[in-house]
Amino acid sequence: MPSIFSRIAAGEIPCHRVYEDEHVIAFLDIAPVSRGHVLVVPKEERERLHELSPDSAAALGRALQRVAAAVVRATGAADYNVLQNNGAAAHQAVMHVHFHVIPKHADGTGLGVGWRAGTLDQAHAPALAASIRDAMH
Repeated sequence: MPSIFSRIAAGEIPCHRVYEDEHVIAFLDIAPVSRGHVLVVPKEERERLHELSPDSAAALGRALQRVAAAVVRATGAADYNVLQNNGAAAHQAVMHVHFHVIPKHADGTGLGVGWRAGTLDQAHAPALAASIRDAMH
């Protein structure tokens, strides 16, 4: 069954579209965190970012830059977050890749982020970096 985002891209469900090209659609979030909150969605239906084709991923990168610039100009919010979650444990609610562009306004509205930074384990970092490098295709 197609995801809600695939159905929006197909025109089956209405949206307030702000951008569209061959690979990507962007529209206002119906449950915005702040004024101007936009979802940027690949038309290719994949659950996680790493599952996208290179063409869809590249198109997303181009669209994100354009949409973020437009959100800044349209809302006057100089600051914003770009959020993307992969999997239910990472707070992904719709299992179709999507990015949130969330303006941070002077009134404090926008995304609040709790970040529990740790410390890189220097003894294991070289092996981890090598493992990630080796996993690159």
